[in-house]
Amino acid sequence: MRLSWFRGIVPALALAATILYLGSIKQEVHTHSERLQRAHYNDSVMLRGQDILMRMAKMETDINKLVKLLSSKIEKQDAPAAPEVKKERKAVRKLYPNSALFKKWGDELSEEEQKEAEDLYQRYGYNAFLSDRLPLNRDIPDTRHPRCAEKKYPEELPTMSVVLIYLDEALSIIKRAIRSIIDKTPARLLKEIILVDDHSSNDDLKEKLDEYITSIHEERPGLVKRVRHSEQLGLTQARLSGWKVATGDVVAILDAHIEVHVEWAEPLLARIKEDRTLILTPVFDRVNYDDLTVTPYVPAADAFDWALWCMYESFRPEWYALKDESLPGKSPSIMGILVADRKFFGEIGSLDGGMKIYGGENVELGIRVWLCGGSVEVIPCSKIAHIERAIKPYLPDLSVMMQRNALRVAEVWMDEYKDNVKIAWNLPLKNDGIDIGDVSERKKLRERLKCKPFQWYLDHVYPLLDPLNDLLGYGALINDLKPDLCIDQGAVPGNVPILYGCHFFSPQRCYYRADGQIYIGGIKSHKYNSNRCLVDPGLGNDPGLYECKVAKQKNFHMLWDFKQEGAIQNRDTKRCLEITIGADGYYKLIIQQCTEQHWKLQHIVKDF
Repeated sequence: MRLSWFRGIVPALALAATILYLGSIKQEVHTHSERLQRAHYNDSVMLRGQDILMRMAKMETDINKLVKLLSSKIEKQDAPAAPEVKKERKAVRKLYPNSALFKKWGDELSEEEQKEAEDLYQRYGYNAFLSDRLPLNRDIPDTRHPRCAEKKYPEELPTMSVVLIYLDEALSIIKRAIRSIIDKTPARLLKEIILVDDHSSNDDLKEKLDEYITSIHEERPGLVKRVRHSEQLGLTQARLSGWKVATGDVVAILDAHIEVHVEWAEPLLARIKEDRTLILTPVFDRVNYDDLTVTPYVPAADAFDWALWCMYESFRPEWYALKDESLPGKSPSIMGILVADRKFFGEIGSLDGGMKIYGGENVELGIRVWLCGGSVEVIPCSKIAHIERAIKPYLPDLSVMMQRNALRVAEVWMDEYKDNVKIAWNLPLKNDGIDIGDVSERKKLRERLKCKPFQWYLDHVYPLLDPLNDLLGYGALINDLKPDLCIDQGAVPGNVPILYGCHFFSPQRCYYRADGQIYIGGIKSHKYNSNRCLVDPGLGNDPGLYECKVAKQKNFHMLWDFKQEGAIQNRDTKRCLEITIGADGYYKLIIQQCTEQHWKLQHIVKDF
């Protein structure tokens, strides 16, 4: 309290001292003026005296004004402060309490604004309401490793064509992407920006976007080109359309819902200048779909599972051994955003035009590049902020098209391992009923490029993929006493498998391996992951379900003898997995002495 009193009194004392000092100066000026008025020297002295008298009179007037101003400030400081009146904020009803958009954003919005924001969110899958109110050239944090800012790049670098593909994006999102590319790419390197519209229905992306492009051309004539599809062709065809009209030495094919970071282009162009057979990808940062803030991602390899779904994965150990996170890292695949020498991209077959709508084309490219003479790298010093959309624009369920595209990739490139893709999707190995289109041209491309076998890819590029060599059967596991019920992994977390009505999705997918292990609840694609093994705990009658590594460490009884349409018997305890009616009247799984119950696994890989 004493300290705050002292802080308050010091300015007042200073002002008072200033007034006293100015008052003394004023008195001296007045006295000197009177003396000059009484003096009667020669004419020259008189003239000089009159001039000085005029200056002193003005000085006295100015001092009077300054004294009055400072005195009023003291009076204000001495006056008691008016009590602060807090305006009560009117409570606004939350119209969409369950909407993901409003979980951590939008408390200050009126009801009308909430309606507009939610409508735009459902339309675009991100917060277009907020985007429309943010500057096009907004600042985003520089999330690169500190060493990246220290790097120097050659003055002479290849030119770049940037392709932005989109379907029904918000206008402000596309404008911000264009603005960030122009602002953060040296003009001498940016050859053009190519907008590829995959038949959007959004009217804003017609005249209003044209108007914005016109304003850009006042700054950079002819910089932006437009390609419009007359019908929706999908991501792969949109990327190909952009590449075909590009004229730069290097082509960067990006989504339109992005913002580039500072100095994003130079590390990509410098690396391609060193090796034109590289396919590169920047490191993504996530732009949150609700509040559009940026969440940094660390550099990681772009990988995939046997279903060909994308995922992030650690780089190979040798990258970490270098202890420099700014260096490029080898990657099995890409995530979809790619940068390549424009001509080399064509030489290796660009993208597979037989892919439909969405999914798998990035993995196909990654595998093909590695097998056919190139390589894939992630460039940590090139970063792009990318909006993670909550809703995808193409299809409500992308899995149907993804499944079809994955089978197409497998048929062309995976040789004897192509069945692993069908296993991952729980499809029969024969007669799956899915039309993957004509792949003859892609197979001819593989022959013409003299590409390596897929085994080489597993050995040298992606040894972490589990080849699933000893799998005997997979799919739903059904007891003939109750064929409408399937074994299910049960509650997670939990360690007790159950019987449940058959739906054939992942929780009910079982796998029998030649060594006797039975997995329940899916199979992992990678060697570093642990599946969940069926065990006989040895005590009681309930079967157990544990991570296989844990079961082995605890010496659980985890190996089973099983013949298709026969019993499932534990090799150690000799007890069988069977079903029985429980006290509640429902069927349940039980471990007991064998009573010759029969089980059938949905799909067979090898006879057992």
